[in-house]
Amino acid sequence: MASRRATRALQSSFKQLSAPTVQRRTFVSAINAAKAGAAAAPRAAVTVPFQQKRGVKTIDFAGQKEKVFEREDWPREKLLDYFKDDTLALIGYGSQGHGQGLNLRDNGLNVIIGVRKNGASWKEAQQDGWIPGTNLFDIDEAISKSTIVMNLLSDAAQSETWPAIKPQLTKGKTLYFSHGFSPVFKDLTKVDVPKDIDVILVAPKGSGRTVRSLFREGRGINSSIAVFQDVTGKAEEKAIALGVAVGSGYLYKTTFEKEVFSDLYGERGCLMGGIHGMFLAQYEVLRERGHSPSEAFNETVEEATQSLYPLIGANGMDYMYAACSTTARRGAIDWSKRFKDNLKPLFEELYESVATGKETQRSLEFNSRPDYREAYEKEMADIQGLEIWRAGKAVRGLRPENQK
Repeated sequence: MASRRATRALQSSFKQLSAPTVQRRTFVSAINAAKAGAAAAPRAAVTVPFQQKRGVKTIDFAGQKEKVFEREDWPREKLLDYFKDDTLALIGYGSQGHGQGLNLRDNGLNVIIGVRKNGASWKEAQQDGWIPGTNLFDIDEAISKSTIVMNLLSDAAQSETWPAIKPQLTKGKTLYFSHGFSPVFKDLTKVDVPKDIDVILVAPKGSGRTVRSLFREGRGINSSIAVFQDVTGKAEEKAIALGVAVGSGYLYKTTFEKEVFSDLYGERGCLMGGIHGMFLAQYEVLRERGHSPSEAFNETVEEATQSLYPLIGANGMDYMYAACSTTARRGAIDWSKRFKDNLKPLFEELYESVATGKETQRSLEFNSRPDYREAYEKEMADIQGLEIWRAGKAVRGLRPENQK
């Protein structure tokens, strides 16, 4: 469907993304670069900043002005000085714990890990170079040694462990989350934070593995920050500094409630659940109409992820349209309106399910089951067994980088 022009544009985009200058670019310089290329590319939704000063940058996002904070304002030396009297206890060593913990360590901060002794996470932390008795402790000991408690346990585990953790959050400590789930839905999670401590949030917009990989590339992930409770008057500044320390490139402000609503909504919608459902629906119709597995997969997933989606990520939807054939362009524009009209009621229902706590209740109930791991692995096996993903494995094997 996409023309040769799309292939050339994709190759050009990859060259731009892989160029060394990308690693040194700030959010604002990227916007200025986009302005310089405006004559050759469609108009971007993010326009140039109308106000700029160190520490705070007010950016016009498609007509709405928002403040953003950049890594450039918090160099390593400033972070080391800011946190010189702090011990950061990172509780939990899952995806986010792994990524944020290693980034904090590489930035030179005094970070320790708190997990169940000799459990799977303990062993994984040891493999990553954390040393028992030095910067690897059980949860209670890690909290006792800390000034900042970074609760990165799973949502279900935060609820289960809260009765033991809360008494240790004494006055003067700071409580850090990367998801607003537990305190926002406290009626369900029972995570009622103490009233005499700062409670802040840094929510990277990606998995912990991406937090780590983008940090190592020198780029940094986008993250949101929020303040749930400001006792010291320095909670927001602390959140910004920690956001940079864990590997963010730039940060924008939100609230705990908006973060968890948008996060649960997005994961179930375009980011994961919705896109998987759309892939399955399109693939099944093609197969039922006589198309081969290879053709159905290539037209549904491979071209999307390897050709078109990278163009959207690099320069926007209008750029992707411009890079495709006139026939593809016309059909996509026409049908996008029908898809939106049909899907918006479903997205409204999804958001309501998130806002009312229905999705939270479902998550807590399922993820707290004693057979959770077995049930999850069965669901993953079912997905892996679907024809679309079995065909996809064969298609990926044909990529040049996977040829032996």
